[in-house]
Amino acid sequence: MTLLIDQSFARTLDRLLARYATPDWQGATLDAWLFEDTASRRAAEARFRAAGITARLHPAYKPLIGLFMEDPRAAGPFARVDVTYPVVAPAGDNRFRLEAYPLAGMLGDAVATFTPDIQPASGPIRYRLRLAAADGTVTVLEVPAPNHLAPDHLGEMRLSPTGWLRVSHPDGRRIDERLPTEYEALFHRAMAVIADHDWGQDEPFFEALEIRVDLPGLDMVLPVGEEAVSLHEALHEELYFSVLEHIQRRTGRPVGARDIQPGQILPDIRAGDTVRLRIETRPLDTGEADWPDQPLHGADAPFGMAQIRAELDRIGGRVFTAGSRAGRTVPARYIAGSDHPVMISGGQHANEVSGVAGALRAAALLAERPAAHVTIAPVENPDGYALHRRLARSQPRHMHHAARYTALGDDLEYRRADVLPYEAAIRAEARALSGADLHLNLHGYPSHEWTRPLTGYIPRGFEMWTVPKGLFLILRHHPGWDARARRLLGRVTAALAQIPALAALNARQIALYEFHAGRLDFEVIDGIPCMVSEHATQAPAVTLITEYPDETVYGDAFRLAHDAQSRAVLAAYEAWQEIMGDDET
Repeated sequence: MTLLIDQSFARTLDRLLARYATPDWQGATLDAWLFEDTASRRAAEARFRAAGITARLHPAYKPLIGLFMEDPRAAGPFARVDVTYPVVAPAGDNRFRLEAYPLAGMLGDAVATFTPDIQPASGPIRYRLRLAAADGTVTVLEVPAPNHLAPDHLGEMRLSPTGWLRVSHPDGRRIDERLPTEYEALFHRAMAVIADHDWGQDEPFFEALEIRVDLPGLDMVLPVGEEAVSLHEALHEELYFSVLEHIQRRTGRPVGARDIQPGQILPDIRAGDTVRLRIETRPLDTGEADWPDQPLHGADAPFGMAQIRAELDRIGGRVFTAGSRAGRTVPARYIAGSDHPVMISGGQHANEVSGVAGALRAAALLAERPAAHVTIAPVENPDGYALHRRLARSQPRHMHHAARYTALGDDLEYRRADVLPYEAAIRAEARALSGADLHLNLHGYPSHEWTRPLTGYIPRGFEMWTVPKGLFLILRHHPGWDARARRLLGRVTAALAQIPALAALNARQIALYEFHAGRLDFEVIDGIPCMVSEHATQAPAVTLITEYPDETVYGDAFRLAHDAQSRAVLAAYEAWQEIMGDDET
């Protein structure tokens, strides 16, 4: 184990109180934008008030949403809400419309309009609002959105939210300037320490790089689906992907390369009383994902690995396995029958948990059929699955993208040929055993907004994933397989369209997506967005990928997720038998 840093940071809120809640500033008006939760800011306002200071403390992250959640002037209900949002050249046309997400879903029956307003990066960036109540009362507000343009850890210029301070005293003293915050300082310090460390030349550079952060505050739960404003989750995303990008650049790979194998990058962001950063290298954890047992067809949370193994034992068939980087077993079964074979897998990205449950459910039902011919590997990435469970103990509602890839740090589908195959061997074995020409690969993605507010807000390389858009399907096929693949796709979308709750979810999320992110650039079949592409080399001949907005969902939402996953598998399997049977005749 190597300790790289263990450092505490003074809260900007405390520094402001020490500096301005004094007799010297009595009578002043103070506005500050901070990376603090609502309760902390309200408590500090009370302390300023007791010192004779009129203070308004605003959120630096998503200030427009903060206004509608916290300010009585924006409490509504409204008949009409007109938003003029900033367009700032370095940030792109849609950045601040996205930053206003999910406002359109928070306004009830109010008519909402969004109008762009070109603003300079050097000036005060702000939203303008016109709020019309049913009785004709109109309120006009300006909502500052402090940002600053600066190079990020890759040297690229990014316009990012920042702290800001405005103070006005009756004696003429004025302050209007950027306010560096501990939230930003902690992130930049972490990146500097990691960048300055000598990691050597050989991958993996570490077994596990643990970045432990304690940060005060609580998430702000929003009245739209699974949405929340979370400084803790945003910092996890920033640290994980920024470290990954730094290592990609350091090793000469393009940013976003999925074959890089640095080791396991592990940001662990927890609520605490102080602000503290601790970075150290550690051995890989070998514990197992131990969620409590759930009903197979009615689970409201992920399955633990012990139950997954037990369910596979009940399914039966030939056992085959692979080993993970941390020494865990990738469990799988092969059921040989007279049907045309199909491969089923889940958990490639291990924080996408509904596919694991859906794969198990579908395999259990198929195994009851005498002619069934399938392979089932429900958790292809058990190291990531165990990490997701560990992180979910303290932050159950967070996406935990650190659990997305394997303990080597790569995406197992992109594993290089010059290293041991580890988890990737499971697919090769499934294909060798079954000869399947169809792979049903069950995935998920965030059920709520995904941001990186300290490096430009929208997650670099994952722009299309920043806002949920319902269940959608990705179909890849070899040349010459287009007609069969299209027929398969149509059967699956038709089956999914028969789930009323799923149809409602898709309609709701697509409408909100298009309001904030722009027109959905997908083919839509039976209300299901679809992407179809030709891949000449990827085996098998046809791969159908499900993408369900499942990260962080529980209860009824989780049951709907794995029900949709399971039904997609069953519909695809049945369609495949007909399609391939027709080819034989």
